[in-house]
Amino acid sequence: MDVIILAGGLSHERDVSVRSGRRVAEELRDRGLKVLVQDVDTSLIPTLRQHPDAVVWPLLHGATGEDGSLQALLELANVKYVGTRSKEARVAWVKPVAKAVYARDGIATPDYVTLPQSLFREVGAEQVLDVMESRFGLPLVVKPARGGSALGVSLVHEREQLARAMVHCFAYGDNAMVERAVNGVEVAVSVIGTGDDARALAPVEIVCDGPYDYDARYNPGRVEYFTPARLSPQHTEAVTEAALAVHRRMGLRDLSRTDIIVDSDGVAQVLDVNIAPGLTETSLLPQAAVAGGEDLGALYESIVSAAAGA
Repeated sequence: MDVIILAGGLSHERDVSVRSGRRVAEELRDRGLKVLVQDVDTSLIPTLRQHPDAVVWPLLHGATGEDGSLQALLELANVKYVGTRSKEARVAWVKPVAKAVYARDGIATPDYVTLPQSLFREVGAEQVLDVMESRFGLPLVVKPARGGSALGVSLVHEREQLARAMVHCFAYGDNAMVERAVNGVEVAVSVIGTGDDARALAPVEIVCDGPYDYDARYNPGRVEYFTPARLSPQHTEAVTEAALAVHRRMGLRDLSRTDIIVDSDGVAQVLDVNIAPGLTETSLLPQAAVAGGEDLGALYESIVSAAAGA
């Protein structure tokens, strides 16, 4: 079986994508598969035409790889590929839209609002910030409405920090999502498979010396992980069911990772879902798989095989 891994791209997360692509390629080659790592550039379509029977695994992070546009191109080219299809990817990519789906289906998620940068200019930034603080209280989480790897995300504990957090957020997009911060145990639950055959890997607990930001995620030393998470059986079941519900109800395929906080009342609050989770040496999905006794090469080969047969 030939596999073409798409890694790189031009987003802020290019380095993570390249590292993910390299790791997956090594695992698949060790399983005897023929693997080509390909950037997304002008040589992409000629490469796809040269390998019409190959399975494509998009490992791009950020807009091009996760907003449905690359998936739509692969569908136009009539190639088999790993991961969520374009229509569902578009919904998952826009955080406020995805949260609306969670709420509609009874999946708990922190209260939030999404506002464009233009509205702050038109109405007056300080007045808008005052209203947000009055509505949600502090602390707050400010994040771009689109994006991944915690780029542009800030945790705000004091009113004086809020304006700076908004400026930081708007450096990564024109729309900001502000949500009530939830205190509790933060976990990531990865899901493998599609539909009724989907299964959850062990929850990974994340303990960070500060915000779980881009630097903490991809540079070892700032974060301690516990796999499986130090949760009661009841709470483990709650986060597992929440991740499976997100994966299935949003129509995701092959693999995803859902970020969750178990709050002080024991409720699994869904923060975000990622249809192209990182697969670097410090990423959460590989950690969960290895802790569960799975062979990464065999797991990745099974994902490719499922896509080949879809």
